[in-house]
Amino acid sequence: MLAVILSPLYVLVHIYIARWMYRWVKKCLRIDSHQYFKWFWFAVVIVYLLFATAMGVGFFLPTGTVKRFFVRSGNYWLGILLHVILVVAAADAIRLILKRCRRIDQEKLASRRVFAAAGIFCVAAVTALGVWGVVNARIIHTTRYETVIHKDAGSIDQMKVVLVADLHMGYNIGCSHIRRMAERINAEEPDLVVIAGDIFDNEYEALEDPEELIDIFKGIKSRYGVYACYGNHDISEKILAGFTFGGNGQEKQSDIRMDEFLDKAGVTLLRDESVLIADSVYLYGRPDRQRPGRGIDKRKTPEEITEGMDLSKPVFVIDHQPKELQELADAGVDLDLCGHTHDGQMFPGTLTVRMMWENACGYLKKDDMHNIVTSGVGIFGPDMRVGTIAEICSVTVKFEGAEGSAP
Repeated sequence: MLAVILSPLYVLVHIYIARWMYRWVKKCLRIDSHQYFKWFWFAVVIVYLLFATAMGVGFFLPTGTVKRFFVRSGNYWLGILLHVILVVAAADAIRLILKRCRRIDQEKLASRRVFAAAGIFCVAAVTALGVWGVVNARIIHTTRYETVIHKDAGSIDQMKVVLVADLHMGYNIGCSHIRRMAERINAEEPDLVVIAGDIFDNEYEALEDPEELIDIFKGIKSRYGVYACYGNHDISEKILAGFTFGGNGQEKQSDIRMDEFLDKAGVTLLRDESVLIADSVYLYGRPDRQRPGRGIDKRKTPEEITEGMDLSKPVFVIDHQPKELQELADAGVDLDLCGHTHDGQMFPGTLTVRMMWENACGYLKKDDMHNIVTSGVGIFGPDMRVGTIAEICSVTVKFEGAEGSAP
């Protein structure tokens, strides 16, 4: 319903952009009354409409190559549109400020040359941001952390845990990107690999090649295995520009094929349950706080998570959204590993995301608990990253016993 309400705003934004684009093209070409200009402008409008409507067209198309083309085009367009809005709005604001500045030659400011130059600058800025965003989203970095837990882990002195999250496998993220992720993980020679949710991007049909993806996951090498929890996008539902559709009020849950995918891939899905790693470390996987998924009406509280555990042993938790940090710390959790935020993914989201989360990305010490939030491997919506990085997190955890000195 919200998408329908906001759709007129989407149209108005495009009218605003098209108006300035039309004026700029006329200023640059100086042939606004020529017949060829009309045909040129007609071609521009057709191409513009193709991209502007690609998301909506792709949403209604049946699964296949054509749908993938339109959905991916629409996702690229979302990123470009955001940059166009920011750049054009900034240029418009600067123009209005300069118009009120008495020291500025207003006749020169309104000249064709200045107007054309400003437009060229805007196009160059949008192009540079778009190209960099697409390239940057495909570069997977390794971010390293070291933590000390003052508990006894038996014969284990330290453990290297690789945290990944927000793969969003689907129309944007395919085999080549996941293969790069697996190579990065294996390069760390991990003892334990954990996936903190949003493995899929809602639609199982969107996977590029499920069998090849399964083989890539099978190639991940980890001493104690690969474990995962689900996130808010690991459910079966239709997505359009971030808005969800379908369900008719029913509880949304993962596609059974998602569960089968992980099983075949050798990934153990923890659904509000724990395992004891090497008889030394508890690992608990929490369902998503908003969409807990199949068979779970309400996920367990932090107190219920650790109830019955031997809290003299280290307790690791994977939780898609970095919430209830204080509650988890109070319950005796030692290491909380999360994703979800994408670190904002694209400017200015990189700024606003920090207003929404206690730890939007990176490391936070909460009493005796270490909380690490990754910016994620993949992307959601716009097929770009600007101001953030795609990453895996390699966490070296040292166990020093209850009497260990402070780090």
